[in-house]
Amino acid sequence: MKTTTESTMKMHNPLHPGEVLRELCLEPLGLSVTQAAQALGVSRKTLSSILNGRSGISPEMAVRLSIAFNTTAESWLRQQLLLSATPATASPSFLTPACASHADRSVPGISNRGPGSYTGIKAFPIGMGS
Repeated sequence: MKTTTESTMKMHNPLHPGEVLRELCLEPLGLSVTQAAQALGVSRKTLSSILNGRSGISPEMAVRLSIAFNTTAESWLRQQLLLSATPATASPSFLTPACASHADRSVPGISNRGPGSYTGIKAFPIGMGS
């Protein structure tokens, strides 16, 4: 018998928003990449990069898409967020080795007094060189 967590936490590989854009917006309307780019007010290279999964959806592009295709900017940003979050949620243990090996190192401007003692980033004086 599956628990509630097992049944609601199924992992899947979400589609890149560019693939959704191509399959659900451009292809049904018979739009070429060039035509869609012109309608969106972006370069063909920019749109092509999104459609081919090399670039993500920025907030500005989400607004452009929402206006052009009568959707919401939030829906495009949610798709990008789901795609961006998937590798981290699939295997959060990837952080453990790096964190463990660097636990004794201090980072300038950040308190490192152990779990639960994060005090934030301290302000550096103006003009302090690197």
